[in-house]
Amino acid sequence: MPQIPEKIHELTVGQLAARSGAAVSALHFYESKGLISSRRTPGNQRRYSRDTLRRVAFVRAAQRVGIPLATIREALAELPEERTPTREDWARLSENWRAELDERIKQLNRLRDHLTDCIGCGCLSLATCVLSNPHDAFGERAAGSRLWVERKGCDGKA
Repeated sequence: MPQIPEKIHELTVGQLAARSGAAVSALHFYESKGLISSRRTPGNQRRYSRDTLRRVAFVRAAQRVGIPLATIREALAELPEERTPTREDWARLSENWRAELDERIKQLNRLRDHLTDCIGCGCLSLATCVLSNPHDAFGERAAGSRLWVERKGCDGKA
């Protein structure tokens, strides 16, 4: 990993990509989504403050565990712009996601535990399938196949 001298306070997009391990196109995407920001030089080149390295690391770590970009953006909006985020800042933000991740882990465990039965039966019936319709949740609300209708919305559009 290339080292950047301490006296350099701003990074080019290439330097940021090399240090963070993110592709230049990913950095441009993150910027377009408001996850990171840059300033423009008189020659219209992007320059990123050094603390952007930590923000990119945070975005990539959050993405790896399945946190949606909109949620990541909301979390980053709570961080100070004038200083590098601290370990305490990151701990506070990531703590908010613990319950969501715990629920995802439960769902994955349920999927793993029922996958063999599901493949064995092959039905994927909305009436009885523990994966598609756990505890017959759709049957309690209405008769017939409701999963498709509810996903599309009341106006019939996905």
